[in-house]
Amino acid sequence: MPSIFSRIIAGEIPSYKVAETDTCYAFLDINPLSKGHVLCVPKKEVDYIFDLTDDEYVDLQLFAKRVAFAIKKALPCKRVSVAVVGIDVPHAHIHLVPLYVGNELNFNGNHLSLDESEMRSIADTIAQMME
Repeated sequence: MPSIFSRIIAGEIPSYKVAETDTCYAFLDINPLSKGHVLCVPKKEVDYIFDLTDDEYVDLQLFAKRVAFAIKKALPCKRVSVAVVGIDVPHAHIHLVPLYVGNELNFNGNHLSLDESEMRSIADTIAQMME
């Protein structure tokens, strides 16, 4: 059975997409640590990030870098943090978490609950900065 991320990429499950290439997809985390928390995933379903080929790994990292720059331009954060946890979903992914205070990168702490209009607005604002 495909991972939830593969189903999102295929359009079977809706997402707040912020960027897409032939090989990668970026969308807002629906359980964000901060406003603008984005997941960058390879379109190819691979469970463990270090099982990607070297080219796929570099492609995903460079894609995430572009998305991080767009987040920084779009939102008033101090910086964008990067985390690879790889436990919850069996599909390689990179978390890009905007830091406004500096303590937002706590996966065991509180998560935000944002309504659909705010999620759409954040996704659209970041997507515009990708251009």
